[in-house]
Amino acid sequence: MVKHRQHPAVTVDVVLIAPRGEHLQVLLVRRAKPPFSGHWALPGGFVEPHEPLVTAARRELLEETGIEPGHLEQLHTFGDPGRDPRGWTISVAFWAWLDEDKARAWQPQAGSDAAQAAWFDLEALPPLAFDHADILQCAVRRLGSAPPDSAGADAQGSMWAGR
Repeated sequence: MVKHRQHPAVTVDVVLIAPRGEHLQVLLVRRAKPPFSGHWALPGGFVEPHEPLVTAARRELLEETGIEPGHLEQLHTFGDPGRDPRGWTISVAFWAWLDEDKARAWQPQAGSDAAQAAWFDLEALPPLAFDHADILQCAVRRLGSAPPDSAGADAQGSMWAGR
């Protein structure tokens, strides 16, 4: 006898970090819909059927902010029960580094289910929806452990290029 198993929904979240002036900043969106309507969150959303994860991350970032980074890197997978009040979800988080010139040139434009998109200093964040503070903390730890290539760009065109 085959046991019926419940399957989680799969989501993606994107941490986009850029130097802006003297500070490192992260791009956040203000949620327009429940849950956490009106709260700040990382850009992200549900993966469509048969959609590759990185494609979903790029789509959600573009839909919610109007920004298309050159490179996204998978950061970590988050799946603690209760992380989303809508039900069991597993989120694959991605992150990218945007150099200061691109961050200034690409002004975020809220769209889709985001009411607003804005840059926030990593040292002065608003309360975040879901477990996005944990996701951001993971990205900051990764940022501290992966120093940028001092030449500006590496052979693989990593997220650190141009920093």
